[in-house]
Amino acid sequence: MPSPSVLSWSMIAVALGFAGLAVLGVLGVRVWIEVRRLGLQVARTSQRISEATGDLERAATDLARTSGSLPAQRR
Repeated sequence: MPSPSVLSWSMIAVALGFAGLAVLGVLGVRVWIEVRRLGLQVARTSQRISEATGDLERAATDLARTSGSLPAQRR
C-alpha cells in the first residue's frame, strides 16, 4: 500500500497536468480567434486595394482620353 504522501503528490501532479492542458486549450482558442480576425482584416484590406486600383485605372483612362483635347504646351 503506497504511503499517503506519495498518493497526494501523484494527485497534485495529475491535477497540474490537467490544469496545464486547460491553459493550453484556452490559449489555443484565443490564438484561433485572433487568426480569424486577422484573416478578415486582410480580406477587407485586399478588397479595398482592389477597389482603389479600379478607381485609379478609370482615372488614368479618363485622363488619357482627355489629354488629346488639351492644347499643346510650348517649350
